[in-house]
Amino acid sequence: MDIYIKPIEKAQIIERKLVFLKDIAEVYIGGQTKGDIEGIVVFQITKDKDATYLISVMDVIRAINHQYPDATVSNVGEMDILVEYHHKAKKESKTLELLKVCAICVVLFAGAATTIMCFHSDTQLPLIFQNYYYMFFGENVDMPAILSVPYSIGLAVGVMVFFNHFSKISITDDPTPIEVEMSTYEKETNASIVDKLNKTNAKGGEGK
Repeated sequence: MDIYIKPIEKAQIIERKLVFLKDIAEVYIGGQTKGDIEGIVVFQITKDKDATYLISVMDVIRAINHQYPDATVSNVGEMDILVEYHHKAKKESKTLELLKVCAICVVLFAGAATTIMCFHSDTQLPLIFQNYYYMFFGENVDMPAILSVPYSIGLAVGVMVFFNHFSKISITDDPTPIEVEMSTYEKETNASIVDKLNKTNAKGGEGK
């Protein structure tokens, strides 16, 4: 019997301590039912506190072969699976969540505004506008509105186009730069956790 498994990078388990194959991987068996195989226990959580555990694909294959000795298991997914265990479901208040969102918005707005102002100061943008205005109109004006207003509008539009989202409206179906960075950050974080847990397990420890 040929069994194909596609483990995922990270799984989340809440309250229960048994981790089944279906929790961490997709299973395919040509022409046969996979219900029994998906119910194989591949890991058992031993602690009563929130922790992150590392399951190797070798552990998964051993668990399958223990139940089906004659099966040939092929892995087409991740080699290491992170299991994030929560002994209780987290219920965060909407008020606290809203406060966090507001705080992040304030920080991002202040940081972006400071960055733009520093850039304009370094590039001496007001002086550039003065020179442009003098070239076309022959007058010296400190901050010509005919240039600064369109520039400000264009800057705002450019930011919205770059980030590809404004409220619920999206220009394309492509992921936004923030989504790309978040995905990269999550992958790098998971890789770091895997390395840390591998070192911990090598020393005889478990979890995080």
